Amino acid sequence: MYRYDQYDHQIIRERVAQYRDQVRRRLADELTEDEFRPLRLQNGLYMQRHAYMHRIAIPYGLLSSKKMRMLAHIARKYDRGYGHFTTRQNIQYNWIKLEDTPDILADLASVEMHGVQTSGNCVRNITSDEYAGVAPDELLDPRPYCEILRQWSTFHPEFAYLPRKFKIAVNAAKQDRAAVGMHDIGLDVVKNDKGEIGFRVLVGGGLGRTPIIGTYIREFLPWQHVLSYIEAILRVYNQYGRRDNIYKARIKILLKALGAEEFTRQVEEEWAYLKDSEATLTQEELDRVAAYFTPPAYQTLPATDAGFEQEKATNKAFANWVMRNVKGHKVPGYAVVVLSLKKTGVPPGDATAEQIDFVADLADRYSFGELRVTHEQNLVLADVRQCDLAALWKEAKAHGLATPNIGLLTDIICCPGGDFCSLANAKSIPIAEAIAERFDDLDFQHDIGEIELNISGCINACGHHHVGNIGVLGVDKDGSEWYQVSLGGAQGNEIAVGKIIGPSFSAHQMPEVIDRILQVYVRDRTEDEKFIDTVRRLGIAPFKDHVYATPIKTEHQVGEDAYA
Repeated sequence: MYRYDQYDHQIIRERVAQYRDQVRRRLADELTEDEFRPLRLQNGLYMQRHAYMHRIAIPYGLLSSKKMRMLAHIARKYDRGYGHFTTRQNIQYNWIKLEDTPDILADLASVEMHGVQTSGNCVRNITSDEYAGVAPDELLDPRPYCEILRQWSTFHPEFAYLPRKFKIAVNAAKQDRAAVGMHDIGLDVVKNDKGEIGFRVLVGGGLGRTPIIGTYIREFLPWQHVLSYIEAILRVYNQYGRRDNIYKARIKILLKALGAEEFTRQVEEEWAYLKDSEATLTQEELDRVAAYFTPPAYQTLPATDAGFEQEKATNKAFANWVMRNVKGHKVPGYAVVVLSLKKTGVPPGDATAEQIDFVADLADRYSFGELRVTHEQNLVLADVRQCDLAALWKEAKAHGLATPNIGLLTDIICCPGGDFCSLANAKSIPIAEAIAERFDDLDFQHDIGEIELNISGCINACGHHHVGNIGVLGVDKDGSEWYQVSLGGAQGNEIAVGKIIGPSFSAHQMPEVIDRILQVYVRDRTEDEKFIDTVRRLGIAPFKDHVYATPIKTEHQVGEDAYA
């Protein structure tokens, strides 16, 4: 894991002191809210419905147990005893007092953390594969490149006020778990015919009001030039991206307006001036950063642990958890464990201070003191010995972190929605909870198989509803909350944007709508066919026909029209 050097420490200390004075001036009315707003946003502080929300950066989702305990401390001291892990692999707190925020940033700085660039029109948190460094299918560990990009982009003066926020993801595995296709820039690590390492560069992905899957503009970029090429992309965007319309300010709109060919031409022309500049990476610099990500002291273990296999054979509950929540590891005798933050009755992605502390303890005892946050809003212990899995499962289960639903129906991605966010049109959390309660039957979920259900409370799509196999979007109709449903979205190697099935539904109808969609899948699926495969084969028509065939009535809505 990367450790701060003297420059990092100094920069963050100075930022905390600067921000502390800005807060003092705001509380003394020496700064108006309009003057203070860009200053607080630079440190991850938003005003929401009931209080300030503070978003904390977790670069590429990687945490030490010490940092994790600090997150628990902040939840306990400054919030209401919990935090919310986000689809950007960050954490945010929803009940923060303005006067406490300088102390929060000072506490974070003590463990080499901050809230810088988690907001604002700048390069946001760099994200990557939650299994980076241990995935059996990866070409190399992408984290050194993520860290180099983080250092390069943090406080970059030229890109501090872009037309709009900017997101970068890096993937180095055969299976894209970083969702590069829905980022402003996506980088796939590849090898050319000579065996040289480079990047396949994607630009212009994004969700929100206009969901667009990114376009690959370069099939092979030598790794030495990754910074200069990204700088060229950002310069073109910074110069020509729209600043007159917030809804048309993302780079995806610029690329679409220019066309991929012209956009690429402009980037390549700009890059000609930067290609051999000081931004060119050297092997020495890559090695310096990569040294922070050397593998831990793995033991030499058999590929399969006999005790683990025996427990799996005799304990169905444990076997179900292993099937869904335990992933392969490239080192024999080790496994990757996903701790589910999707227990029924708990908002997706939420964890209490006690749970956060507990996961830090698990990381120390079972996973070399490190853990990760996924963009699906779960937590990962990446280096667990197979012989420890049963003991870990029992402990995690006692703390509500062992629901065996990873990749299943109740592993719902969900934004905070109208319960907290001032931008939301509708609540998200109650919809997620109602669906989870309706289908809180693990045998049924395992029979249904893999399915991604994503919920957003507004068109900004923080819940990634566009790329959910089933997507739910909260919409406003004459001051009432309604929900639009789409089918066929997907992330990963076969990324796709879902299609809206028809008119929206009331909150009370949503569990029945999901039920009817699943009825069609169960009726029409072929053997071993996943939900998304059935949707792709049949199209949305049979699902739409069944959902709208008869009015959906609930105890709250007897005699009313089902749809509007």
